[in-house]
Amino acid sequence: MGAYYDEIEIEDMVWDADKRVYHYPCPCGDRFEISRKQLADYEDIATCPSCSLIIRVIYDPLDYEDYEEEEEEDEDGEEESTSSGDEVEDAMEKLTVSDATMETH
Repeated sequence: MGAYYDEIEIEDMVWDADKRVYHYPCPCGDRFEISRKQLADYEDIATCPSCSLIIRVIYDPLDYEDYEEEEEEDEDGEEESTSSGDEVEDAMEKLTVSDATMETH
């Protein structure tokens, strides 16, 4: 890879929970971004989506080696929320809203 704009320690970057990336300000006004998955895959290059600058992220790969396991746990959590959605549907089927509506009219 070519020359880096800078080398930044992961501790100097900010975690964005919504986008699920670490970010660091870029001189162009946007920000460099790198995901935990990239870090777990031993990628250390954060890119800016608005310009061609890149930075090298200094971090300990061992801190991110369990990332995939954490991601699988998150997916299991999503399945649980889907099953709770099924519980809501079951509860809705048991409601007798139409009977209550008829009595009020």
